[in-house]
Amino acid sequence: MKDLSSLPDAHLRIFDRPAPPDPADIRDIYLIGICGTGMGSLAGLLQQAGYQVRGSDEAAYPPMSVRLAEMGIEVIEGFDPANLEPAPDLIIVGNSCTPRHPEASYAREQGLPQLSFPEALHHFFLRDRRSLVVAGTHGKTTTTGLLAHVLRWNDLQPGFMVGGVMRNHNVSYDVGQPPYFVVEGDEYDSAYFDKQPKMMHYAPHSAIITSMEFDHADIYDGWDDYREAFHRFAAIVPADGMLALNSDHEEVRELSRHTQARVRYFGTTDEADVTARNVRAGSGGQRFDLIVDGAKAAEVFFPMNGHHNLLNVLAVCTIALDEGVDPEGLAEGIAYFRGMKRRQEIRGEASGVLIIDDFAHHPTAVRETVRAVAERWPERRVVAVFEPRSNSSRRKIFESAYAESFDGAASVFLSSPPLRHNDRADDLLDPLRVVDRLERSGISASTHVNADAMLPGLLTAVKPGDVVLIMSNGGFGNIQARLLEALEDRERSLGMPVR
Repeated sequence: MKDLSSLPDAHLRIFDRPAPPDPADIRDIYLIGICGTGMGSLAGLLQQAGYQVRGSDEAAYPPMSVRLAEMGIEVIEGFDPANLEPAPDLIIVGNSCTPRHPEASYAREQGLPQLSFPEALHHFFLRDRRSLVVAGTHGKTTTTGLLAHVLRWNDLQPGFMVGGVMRNHNVSYDVGQPPYFVVEGDEYDSAYFDKQPKMMHYAPHSAIITSMEFDHADIYDGWDDYREAFHRFAAIVPADGMLALNSDHEEVRELSRHTQARVRYFGTTDEADVTARNVRAGSGGQRFDLIVDGAKAAEVFFPMNGHHNLLNVLAVCTIALDEGVDPEGLAEGIAYFRGMKRRQEIRGEASGVLIIDDFAHHPTAVRETVRAVAERWPERRVVAVFEPRSNSSRRKIFESAYAESFDGAASVFLSSPPLRHNDRADDLLDPLRVVDRLERSGISASTHVNADAMLPGLLTAVKPGDVVLIMSNGGFGNIQARLLEALEDRERSLGMPVR
């Protein structure tokens, strides 16, 4: 991974951070960047555990600002060193902070105890737990949420932290009860002073690797650098633990050479220890026979579509069965999983147009999501709407891949990647080139500066029977709700009943 060698020497002394106090000696915790998805969830987890929690962000923005307010957690708008007086017992520094961040700089200069987000999660919640970690390029959030749900369904009451909201419980975290803690193992770096991948802090007893494909081009130098992060992660799973590997991915299978743990394979290949046969996809999800070590263990219904989701559920089966969950109880829990918000989430229907919201942003995730939606609603035309917003998805390196990610869509609306203060325009994806290649492949496509510019043309283009699949890892100008509202207004103007 890229290191701190380019930073001024004055900032490198952060490696001399004071040791954090023991959790029993901490009362007041302050989070810098508290409105981020992970940081806000950690704030809630810490409050649930009995700590006094507060924090700051540049702006208190929803949905996290609303959730924090509902929990009674103080959020200070704007960053100021004065916010850290009197000094809290511990400061948790979000990875959006730079070395020159006013509060992070003050904490460093005053020698105040600091941890990165994943260090804090380990410090407070993982040291004495049986940590089950879900890692991989794609599918982490759904797989983590499903694993936590299945264990809860079978009365194991795990703690968990997942990078999305579980629709069954409308939560993304819970302290739970020992021994289990389920955590999504992100390969992104931890903080400006902690360049390890987050997943390296989570002390896995057992782990899942869903997939491996180059991502996060803003912090990894290339495929070899990215792959090495997973090699190192596989190496920390202990000999008495288990590593569940996706047999459908060659690079994931290769991780068996880098671990001391017992290895179990899941997938749809002959090498898989846990696999699916007789798969039947339908509008409500997919049914299959769960095969474990060559024998049928249960018949499973999973209310989500797509081959990638089939692999996600097989991964969960592998871990859950290894932890002693009964196959019938496992199948029952899977059937009652309602999914994660912003993962093929139905936002509403108006004028005969169904609107789906999804977090997909990597080219492979976009491709698999388009395929899954087309599989779920085969009689409908799919209109794909995509915002390349993340640091990695905006980059030119993925330009060709995006041009091949929309097979199955009848039409594509593409937003221009936002230009940020430290970007070079030459490094960013050119949406016109993507649109040109889509048009040459027979897919109607257009590019727009932002959601505001896109909405009028999108509203004109959609027609009854369409599915509009909106993909972004951000708010995307609230285009999902705005499109739904505009379609409802159209219904009213035509004298049609609004659903």
